[in-house]
Amino acid sequence: MADSRGASTRLLDIQRVVNYQGKIIAFLSSILIALFLTFQLRDVGFSETQDYVLFLLFFATGLWVSEAIPPFATGIMIVGFLVFFLGSDYFNTHPESVKKYVNTWSDSVIWLMLGGFFMAEALKKLRLDREIFLLASKRFGTDSQTLLLGLMLATTFGSMLMSNTATAAMMVASVGPLLTKLKPDSPYGKSLLLGIAAAASIGGMGTIIGSPANAIAVGSLENLGIKISFLGWMSIGVPLSVLFTLGLWWLLIKRFPHENRSLDLGEIFDEKPQTISQGRIFQRKLVLGILVSTVLLWLSSAWHQIPVAAISGVPILFLTMLGIINGDDVRKLPWDTLMLIAGGLSLGLAIQETGLAQYFVSKLPTDQLGLLMLLLIFGLGTTLFSNIMSNTAAATVLIPLAGVLSPQEPTSLAVTIGLCASCALFLPVSTPPNAIVFATGKLHQNDFRLAGISVGILGPLLIIAWVMMAKFWL
Repeated sequence: MADSRGASTRLLDIQRVVNYQGKIIAFLSSILIALFLTFQLRDVGFSETQDYVLFLLFFATGLWVSEAIPPFATGIMIVGFLVFFLGSDYFNTHPESVKKYVNTWSDSVIWLMLGGFFMAEALKKLRLDREIFLLASKRFGTDSQTLLLGLMLATTFGSMLMSNTATAAMMVASVGPLLTKLKPDSPYGKSLLLGIAAAASIGGMGTIIGSPANAIAVGSLENLGIKISFLGWMSIGVPLSVLFTLGLWWLLIKRFPHENRSLDLGEIFDEKPQTISQGRIFQRKLVLGILVSTVLLWLSSAWHQIPVAAISGVPILFLTMLGIINGDDVRKLPWDTLMLIAGGLSLGLAIQETGLAQYFVSKLPTDQLGLLMLLLIFGLGTTLFSNIMSNTAAATVLIPLAGVLSPQEPTSLAVTIGLCASCALFLPVSTPPNAIVFATGKLHQNDFRLAGISVGILGPLLIIAWVMMAKFWL
């Protein structure tokens, strides 16, 4: 036994060394490729600042694709790089003020996302999230097909206000008792898991806080002086989310046919009642009240003119003041996502401020392409890149470039890219929800192809058509 344990330990140590070496090689390769592309694509008239930002664009993209370091670490590196190389007279002959690149940490988009994180953590802490989802699912009865639809719609709407990763994890846990009753290769079990994963990603289209890519799009447009209200984004995203959810539900029941029968859901919906103190009940009512008030204020921001970022202070202030969220809870929030968004905003701002985007746009035949062709290129390109790298990172790189390619229609391009970033469903690693359901061991990699191909191809086309119509009321 001792020998076998020693051998397994040595194998683990070897695997760690191999993993470390792979990451080091990927990191160094990203530097070399970025240097090569910078020297190949730079213009003789580029300033030192432009050279640094061009290198940073390729370097950050390489790190995001290769995952040599975590995506949030790349976001931090971007801000540090800009401060260190652009603001230092040692590396830059003409140093510039870098305060604007650091200020992205306090951008309105960051506060908007942070308010959503506080609400999601409060719901999770008081177990209101699971109860809300189960209550919504109950309304669809115990018929297998309608239950699948109910769970997918509940996941879709949940992802509009919460992290799609947390929503998917919660829904998988909720249907766990049902999955244990089904056979390992049950078609219905597969449709449940795939439906939850797809709905969690698609639901993120619905609101600004539903997906970091949406926040990147809104933040980039704000830098151009274009504001999209919370309700304005919902008018575009929610119909698409619901339409895609219904379409995927239909595809799943066709792809994984199963007998349409009544299911025994007692183990899911009829849990043993838990004793809840009066204080806990009062806290739940407070959280629901804060949630409803915040959402209503977000939706009506166009009328009362209170910025959505300021409204995000409502849950942050009251949830902490009432003791519902404490220091330990704050430390659990997904700060890594905010770091990634802040870094992405800084990179996009640097590309715009240094004139790099304008330079490369001038080299492209944009007049011959037209708006529709640009939307198709960026829509399909975003979906493709989001399947192999972080969708936030893909949006970060593409949105600033798209905005300069079509200065007359920056809103259409930015919104299209933000929405198409949620259409990446082809691989188990394409999205965190995909990874969560794949980790159950009940799915194979080829099971993801149905949603991945259908949404990856039809999704951008429908999004472009809808955005072209929606620009008249945005």
